[in-house]
Amino acid sequence: MKTGYRVCDAMTKAPISISPEATIKECADIMNKERLGSLLVKKDSQLLGIITDQDIVRKIIAKGADPLTTKIENHMEKNLITISPEKDIFDAITLMANRNIKQLPVMDGDVMLGLLTQKDVLKIEPELFDLLVDKLEIREEPHKPIMNEGLCSDCGNYSDRLIKNNDSLLCNECNK
Repeated sequence: MKTGYRVCDAMTKAPISISPEATIKECADIMNKERLGSLLVKKDSQLLGIITDQDIVRKIIAKGADPLTTKIENHMEKNLITISPEKDIFDAITLMANRNIKQLPVMDGDVMLGLLTQKDVLKIEPELFDLLVDKLEIREEPHKPIMNEGLCSDCGNYSDRLIKNNDSLLCNECNK
């Protein structure tokens, strides 16, 4: 499916960035003030990485590191998944959904042109929201069996742990 919109049509052209020498506290302050979920990490004009709110929570705060002294350069994601400005935004949102990421630096060779986020895409093509939801549901389904309380569809016995199997709610015995 192609939308007719290119990545360069939807991207943020001058995304806010931060120095790798900045502390996590400085990063969090900027993210909070600007209401951002991520910041690009740049030195001069060279893109070095990205740091997200999830990185801050999982890699720093949860591990007890001090945000006042911990530098971004030690915790940013350096292996960036990027996209070309000429790609269709459907390709971008598919890449985001498949890789479970919310933003893509837009690169033309070694030159960073901007940042494409899920919000950027959904502003110009809201129908793509369904694709994101479908991808998330497909990924989560095998991990989360639906359990309910009530009567088993097969044997009629009461169970407080019914498991959804196709269109039926079954007790543990009938689900085997």
